[in-house]
Amino acid sequence: MGQNDKMMGVLMMVVTASLWSIAGLFIKVIDWNPFAIAGIRSLVASLVILAFLGKPKIRWSFPLVAAAAANAMTMLLFVGANKTTTAANAILLQYLAPVFTAFIGAALLKEKARAEHWVSIFFVALGMAIMFAGKFDGGRLFGDLLALMSAVTFSLYFVFMRMQKEGSPLESNLLSQWIAAGVCLLASLFLPMPQFTQKSVAAALLLGVVQIGIPSILIAYAIKRISAVSASLIAVIEPVLNPVWVFLVLGEYPGMNTILGGAVILLAVTGVSMISARRSIA
Repeated sequence: MGQNDKMMGVLMMVVTASLWSIAGLFIKVIDWNPFAIAGIRSLVASLVILAFLGKPKIRWSFPLVAAAAANAMTMLLFVGANKTTTAANAILLQYLAPVFTAFIGAALLKEKARAEHWVSIFFVALGMAIMFAGKFDGGRLFGDLLALMSAVTFSLYFVFMRMQKEGSPLESNLLSQWIAAGVCLLASLFLPMPQFTQKSVAAALLLGVVQIGIPSILIAYAIKRISAVSASLIAVIEPVLNPVWVFLVLGEYPGMNTILGGAVILLAVTGVSMISARRSIA
C-alpha cells in the first residue's frame, strides 16, 4: 500500500473524528432523554448507510458481527455512563481506548504498536489530563465502570473493523446502528415522551446524517488503509474539537486548560499520523 493510500486513510479518519465531535453541540439543543436521542440518531444513520450501499451484501463473519456488536455496545455504554457519572469521567475513561487497542491489536491483528504510537499515547494522556484538570472526580463507581467498559468495546470496534480490511466493514456499521436503534428506542418507551419540536427534530436528523451516518462510511474507508491503533489515536481529536464547535456557535469559552490540552493532543496525533503514513508497511 502506497503513501497516498495511507494519507487518504489518515485524512478520512480525521474527518470522521471531526464529525463525531459535533455531537455535544447538537445534543445541547435536543430536550429528549438520552436513549431517544441515541435511538433516533442510529435509525437515521442506518438510512444514510443504506442509501450509500444501495443493496447491502452482508457476508456474515465473526469480525463483521463482532465489530457491529462492539460499536453498538460503545454507543450504549457511553449513554449509560453519561447518565451515571460525570461527563468528564465518561470522556476521559472512554478515551483510554488507544491503550487497549495497542495491546488487543498486537494480539489479534499482529499489528504491534510502534515507538511513535507509545509516545503519542503518552502525550494524548497528558493532553487529556490537562484538558480535564479539576473536572475528573470520584463520580459514581458504576458509571465509571461503564465508561471504562466503553473504552474496551471502542478499542475492539477498531480491531474488528481492521480485521475486515480485505472485505467491506461498512456492513458492520450498518448492523451496529440497527442494534443501537432497536435497544435505545425500546428503552425510551419507558421514559418520558420526547417533545418533537422543529429545532429538536432538525438537530436529531443532523446527528444521524452528519455526526454518525457519514462518519460510518468514512471510517470503513479509513480502517482499510491505516492500523487499528492509528485510527484509535486519531479518534482522540473528537473531545478536543467538541468544545471548539460549542464556542464558535454558542460562545461558550472553552478555558485555557482545554486549549493547552487540546493543542498537546493535536500535535501528538498529527505527529504519529505523519510518521505512520510514511512507513512502507500498512
